[in-house]
Amino acid sequence: MTTTGSSGDDHRILRGEKMFEFEMHQARSSELIRRAEQERQAREAVRLARAARDEAAARTAQSESHTHRPRSHRSPRAA
Repeated sequence: MTTTGSSGDDHRILRGEKMFEFEMHQARSSELIRRAEQERQAREAVRLARAARDEAAARTAQSESHTHRPRSHRSPRAA
């Protein structure tokens, strides 16, 4: 009687497939975590840049509206 495989061999193959699936799951999970962290950092960088830009614009607008030199009033041109 010839056998194509013993139950021990089958068990090792199934165990190997399960380990492969587990390792693939771990790799995918790690990749998703890494991508989420990169996206969070990108959003934070955009937020900080926007806040800095808004703050600079507010300072510029404030400094331009409160100059300390008197306004020169021009007289109309003579004809």
